[in-house]
Amino acid sequence: MSSLYSQYVEALKDSPSPALYLDLNAFEKNISWAKENAGGKKIRVATKSIRSVELIKKVLASNSVFQGLMTFTLAESLWLRDLGFKDILIGYPTVDRKSLEILARNPQEITLMVDLPEHIELLAKYNAPFRICLDLDLSMDLPFVRFGVYRSALQKLETLQALLSVIKKYPQIRLVGAMGYEAQIAGVMDKESWLMRFLKKLSIKQLRKRRALMVEEIQKAGFKLEFVNGGGTGSIQSTREEKVVTEITVGSGFFAPVLFDHYQDFTLTPAMGFTLPVVRKPLPGLITCLGGGYIASGENVALKTPTPYLPHGLKLLANEGAGEVQTPMSCPQNISLNIGDVVFMRHAKAGEACERFSHIHLIRGSQLEGVVATYRGDGQTIL
Repeated sequence: MSSLYSQYVEALKDSPSPALYLDLNAFEKNISWAKENAGGKKIRVATKSIRSVELIKKVLASNSVFQGLMTFTLAESLWLRDLGFKDILIGYPTVDRKSLEILARNPQEITLMVDLPEHIELLAKYNAPFRICLDLDLSMDLPFVRFGVYRSALQKLETLQALLSVIKKYPQIRLVGAMGYEAQIAGVMDKESWLMRFLKKLSIKQLRKRRALMVEEIQKAGFKLEFVNGGGTGSIQSTREEKVVTEITVGSGFFAPVLFDHYQDFTLTPAMGFTLPVVRKPLPGLITCLGGGYIASGENVALKTPTPYLPHGLKLLANEGAGEVQTPMSCPQNISLNIGDVVFMRHAKAGEACERFSHIHLIRGSQLEGVVATYRGDGQTIL
């Protein structure tokens, strides 16, 4: 058994299992990595990838480079504003009319995302001084395939110009920002694929030019932008090189989930994981743990299942995988696990694991330093 496994077991010896944990030493190392790689640009914290108020506060308090939040929904944004958070940019358009009614009475500190005339026309009905940000599409279309995501409609200058004309009809609505998420750079694993690395390099050249042209077009139309947002953990090293970008969004990198093990240009330290208790030993060389079927969203591939982490050498079974009520694993002869022992797992993505647990156990070395609530523990269900 590794020393890290023994430390984690000692730290969580009095905690129930399954349990979600965060290695504070690794968490702080990843925070430092983000700060050092931002190139002096402001970093906006992506709450979707953290989903714990106390941990969001820890990141913001760690260094002045971390300023503002990128949230998931308007309801989440209103809740966080009530808790005292400021400079909140919602990453996705909203049609939540109940929350819009609340925001219309006090639009301070929250910026809404838009990319269609329908978004503007919906907001205009409230006759409130809403702050808005344009979501610029930075995907790269290739023959028969899109290298990127189907997200925003704002890919061509003509479409952008048409939307700016609509915004001008409603002077109470304030255009204050532009955002472009280069998902094909930030969200695509490339360590095992020369083709992905080639496409990323090609796309970076293309998207830089398009983002600069679109920001220039917004400014030519008479709008003064407070910020131009870009990036993600997986693209921070390229996004920082763009002069037009004033801030970079980072979230998943703080927890360093499994998907980030498969990036070529950087290495993060695994920080978040969860325990599963060993409850059965059906055959020699096999153990069965309780629960564990915490599958990540997105394309249905093997990498979206949780990964056995500690002790090293455990493997999921192909015909069962990680299940809702049980997760069997092959266990090499050199690993001795008894009924009641725990296995440490890592989630494929970052904040999604927090939707399965009410609290996160904070550990440093072999010590349990405390327990903090997830959004779920605070009674919030955020998609």
